[in-house]
Amino acid sequence: MSVIVRDTGFEAEDWNGDILDMPPDADPAECRAAIGKAEMIRVEFPSFSDGRGFTIARRLRLMGYGGRLRAHGHVIADQYSMARRVGFDEVEISDELAVRQPEAQWLRRADWRANDYQSRLKACA
Repeated sequence: MSVIVRDTGFEAEDWNGDILDMPPDADPAECRAAIGKAEMIRVEFPSFSDGRGFTIARRLRLMGYGGRLRAHGHVIADQYSMARRVGFDEVEISDELAVRQPEAQWLRRADWRANDYQSRLKACA
């Protein structure tokens, strides 16, 4: 099983449609036809230290993808605000990770717009 993390906290899976799974080494430009038909794209994170999924999400949004975008796998609470800033709508984590990093840890990062280091630097300039 898995847990869906959104700005409101932990939620149960509510998606029952098709999902386009993208591995971390995918090139969104090469998958343009499949992306255009997808209502949801799930980007795999094989390790919390593998940031390629963040780049994929940003590229998908810059290409105009407007569907639901989900990070899946080894994303940790500290990465939630970055995931939201690059374009992910939600994160899917394992039940085991949800036990190790409870909802309160994710909710601390839910105000992802306020925790933007670069924006705070621009305000000081």
